[in-house]
Amino acid sequence: MRSRGFRQVDVFTDVPHLGNPVAVVLEGDDLSDEAMAGFARWTNLSETTFLLPPTSEGADEGADYRLRIFTPSGELPFAGHPTLGSCHAWLNAGATPRDPERIVQECGVGLVELRRDGTRLAFAAPERLREGVLDDALVDRIAAGVGVDRGAILAHAWVDNGPGWCAVRLSSAAEVLALRADFGVLGDTKLGVVGPYGAGADGAAEGPGGAAFEVRAFFPAAPDADGVVRTGFEDPVTGSLNASLAQWLREDGVAPASYVASQGTALRRAGRVHVVDDGERIWVGGDAVVCIAGVVAL
Repeated sequence: MRSRGFRQVDVFTDVPHLGNPVAVVLEGDDLSDEAMAGFARWTNLSETTFLLPPTSEGADEGADYRLRIFTPSGELPFAGHPTLGSCHAWLNAGATPRDPERIVQECGVGLVELRRDGTRLAFAAPERLREGVLDDALVDRIAAGVGVDRGAILAHAWVDNGPGWCAVRLSSAAEVLALRADFGVLGDTKLGVVGPYGAGADGAAEGPGGAAFEVRAFFPAAPDADGVVRTGFEDPVTGSLNASLAQWLREDGVAPASYVASQGTALRRAGRVHVVDDGERIWVGGDAVVCIAGVVAL
């Protein structure tokens, strides 16, 4: 056991404690899988990450660092707010990217490019691993699981870019905020729900912070490595989901090329996700704030 640099970063906010926190261990190169998983269970945050040197293959392709992402239940190949928070922590600790214009992260889905967007960081939305509409039985279960009529679901799709997301679209942000999830009914579904805010007379979105959409993300109950079943929960602000939602909404023609999504309102958070489609890639960005800086014995 030794002392390692540590940061706890609040992501998708510029005000501490209103976003989604991630725990970041800065020097994770000699930790075993078991040690990483154990520490993630101990922090009990939705994600805990470990920064490592890139693999030789990753370094050859331009990676600045490698990231491993753990939940209390297991490892994820990719997640959005841990990507932004870990990159913020890496830079905060004094690291310098090879290219001043971009940062390249190696993780379970391969290489993820990040860029500086003013004071924010943004990542390029990875390709979806699964697309297409959901089957009728799953849509019926989702409707029952969030307490809406089947007809209230205007559109639905797989939007899986690693974590396993599926999504439904409702007609308004107010409907999204009124949902009450029954995790027993939702079962193993990792669900994103999105609905639009209205626009004012000037055409600007009327959501909080100028948000065009409200987003909510529901994770199912799941056993951890020791077989302990953790209850389902709502995630405060979710980068991976917003990335794939943006791809879906843009393809369906219901989102502009640049918009802000609000998430976390139902949990008394104030997450703001900044989405930009530059015509080649969709970038998902947000502010981040270091709330804890120090060392951890691990």
